[in-house]
Amino acid sequence: MSLTDGELTVLGLLVEQPRHGYDLERVIEERGMRAWTALGFSSIYYVLDKLAKRGLIEATGAPPSGKSRVTFRATEAGRELCADATREALATLTPPRPRVLIGMANSPGLPDADVVAGLTKRLAALRGELADVRAARAAREPLPSAASAIFDYGEAMLRADVDWTQATLNAFTKESAVEKYDIKKAHKDLYSPSSRDFTVVEVPELRYIAVDGRGDPNTSPAYANAVEALYTVAYTAKFAAKATGRDFVVGPLEGLWRADDPSMFTARRKESWQWTMLISMPAWITDDMVHSAIDTAARKKDLPALGDVRPLTLAEGTCVQILHIGPYDDETPTLDRLHNRFLPENGLTFNGDHHEIYLSDARRTPPEKLRTVLRQPVRRG
Repeated sequence: MSLTDGELTVLGLLVEQPRHGYDLERVIEERGMRAWTALGFSSIYYVLDKLAKRGLIEATGAPPSGKSRVTFRATEAGRELCADATREALATLTPPRPRVLIGMANSPGLPDADVVAGLTKRLAALRGELADVRAARAAREPLPSAASAIFDYGEAMLRADVDWTQATLNAFTKESAVEKYDIKKAHKDLYSPSSRDFTVVEVPELRYIAVDGRGDPNTSPAYANAVEALYTVAYTAKFAAKATGRDFVVGPLEGLWRADDPSMFTARRKESWQWTMLISMPAWITDDMVHSAIDTAARKKDLPALGDVRPLTLAEGTCVQILHIGPYDDETPTLDRLHNRFLPENGLTFNGDHHEIYLSDARRTPPEKLRTVLRQPVRRG
């Protein structure tokens, strides 16, 4: 017959001596037990009812003024169970699983400033809680050995958490001070074009990781598998690079699209499309580093397209591009204007695959607000 932490706490106080609910509340507060129990005043009576129904405590007599002044004492069964549970509790190791560990695991998905702000807030709260515990202890000195040990433990845990949070914050702040490579900033002209007019840009040789495929991206499992594999390898490469002192922002998803007949794009005949999905890499991420990231990811996850990820160097040269705002299927008028008006009027023709850069996360962005760079390599025709 097991006991919850709250039940064992209340039962132990009643083994010590008979008490009513208000007395239990007072002792829990005075001994600093509030810091390591979740026992509010109302929950004390809930626990008393549970213990009484199990025959572990009993009322000592009729209350003179209602239930709130009923005094309870431990029964013989309660004393025996409390002793057994106490012996077990003294020897049991309970590994801490604070929520902050989940936060740290998810922190790569946040801006650095948000992580620093969260850790700073946590550090201030911990220091305040530690000051409160120390003040509560000072107000109750001298303390019995057991109560002193409880305060010692609480202070030790808080000091350790303060030290860990401060060290993590220091390390993260130091890392954040090192400028990360971000392709959107390094090549701002290529990733923030006008949404009104076509612009001609010179695209230098750039590094990517890539997966090839074909079919409708809305329905093809191969497309979804390719995107998942690319992001997995990109973040694996990022974390490996970060461990060596260099870091980068994982770039947006990009895609090269091709068809035997370019009119298939304006007609939105997606089943006939061939594609190469891309994520940019810094120039200092070598082919060996990409292959190492693929191998590392494969040991952790069984993803269908991991074996299809490859490094790619792309040199597009002269390109015409524009920013499309809105649903992907609404690109047709812009592409028609590019293919049938802008290129012929400027003596240009196709010189490579249609290139799209997805600046928005389609999972979180309304279709009418999606931002997509439409790029077409060209040459004089």
